[in-house]
Amino acid sequence: MDRTLFVTNDFPPRAGGIQAFVHGLASRLDPASVVVYAPRWKGCEAFDARQPYEVVRHPTSLMLPTRRVARRAAELARDCGTVVFGAAAPLGLLAPALRDDGARRMVMLTHGHEASWARLPIARDLLRRIGESADVVTYLGGYTRRHLAPHIAATKLVRLAPGVDTSVFHPGAGGALIRRSLGLGARPVVVCVSRLVPRKGQDTLVRAWPLVRARVPDAALLLVGGGPSRDALRRVAARSGLGGSVLFTGSVPWSALPSYYDAGDVFAMPCRTRMGGLDVEGLGIVYLEASATGLPVVAGASGGAPDAVRHGETGLVVDGTSHEEVADALVELLRDPARARVMGERGRTWIEEEWRWDLVAARFSALLAADRTEEGPADPPRDRAIPGGGQSDPP
Repeated sequence: MDRTLFVTNDFPPRAGGIQAFVHGLASRLDPASVVVYAPRWKGCEAFDARQPYEVVRHPTSLMLPTRRVARRAAELARDCGTVVFGAAAPLGLLAPALRDDGARRMVMLTHGHEASWARLPIARDLLRRIGESADVVTYLGGYTRRHLAPHIAATKLVRLAPGVDTSVFHPGAGGALIRRSLGLGARPVVVCVSRLVPRKGQDTLVRAWPLVRARVPDAALLLVGGGPSRDALRRVAARSGLGGSVLFTGSVPWSALPSYYDAGDVFAMPCRTRMGGLDVEGLGIVYLEASATGLPVVAGASGGAPDAVRHGETGLVVDGTSHEEVADALVELLRDPARARVMGERGRTWIEEEWRWDLVAARFSALLAADRTEEGPADPPRDRAIPGGGQSDPP
């Protein structure tokens, strides 16, 4: 059997959108055909034991394109016809060596950080080298494609965005129990599920919250996730006198995430671009998971995030640097639950039609099987997300 080797820094049990994306792709292939080479992470032994395919762990928590990593990847690649790099940069630099060891096809997945590499002279040159070694380079949506296209041959660029398991993320996924456990009752709840880092915009939500509470006095803000900004956000909330209206859950298990989405009335993550465009949102799988759960979405206009929202239909896209604009959007939806409900229903329908994992898995399987000389698909007129089928051009 022609096996597929995944070489990736991004793999569970480390949490994150890219990790979930790569794991989802690997898990939808024939287990006998999959090998994953990934770094060690806390809890990886128990996680790996539950996987139906082979997972080989590097001794450290980060893999770089060093000789040591190259040797181990080459050993694993000898009986694999295809190598998939979970993120093209930087491990895609190993591709020539792996091809020398017998791998025939190189598929590189890209995310937001590759678009950032395209902005920097030295990193841009490395990105070109990675592209030259690839048979296929995937992109999430219009934003990432625009930044990759000047440096990677158009015939290699193919759209592949994450999928959502609509049997897991759905209305009624356990939110009532979360509300009871947190004492939220029937209060209007804005929920944000994400790592607590500046780009995601939880600080903007906290700054916006007094404006929201002035117009929706019983509203609660539920911040789900851990991260380096947690203590600073707590201090800001305390200084602002927000008391019990802002709740921090800390990190929660992946299996519990659907219930936390379902505990909200509105989902908000007002992400913003930072560091002159180097810290940017590639797509935002959380917006899609929220839509699948039937919530209207408020998203920041950073990078590819608008590809994951139909503005005015499934949610609202706002300036993530403006807490006033964020507050206005939240109040608009909280005060008009009928409109919010319609947006959530439209979002659920959109996910079912265009973002289901079976569509993404079929697309990915076709990329693995395609002839190397296949011409890449052209962009459609709009940068709208069509992850599963047809032409490439939305997180």
